[in-house]
Amino acid sequence: MDSIQIKDDFIKLGQALKLAGLVDSGVEAKIVIKNGQVKVNGQVEYQRGKKLSDGDLVSYNGSEFIVKV
Repeated sequence: MDSIQIKDDFIKLGQALKLAGLVDSGVEAKIVIKNGQVKVNGQVEYQRGKKLSDGDLVSYNGSEFIVKV
């Protein structure tokens, strides 16, 4: 499983998707999140600004990554 390393205590979901390379832009992140295509810790998440912290697992389009501080 892939992971993304962050410097702060949290990262917003839209930013995390871009950092992981799963979307190309913030607009694309907004669309896939609003469409219910992204899961955080196994639950569908509709908030682009959802704060992710150490250990959160994100799933989208057959890919997964974990957030590491």
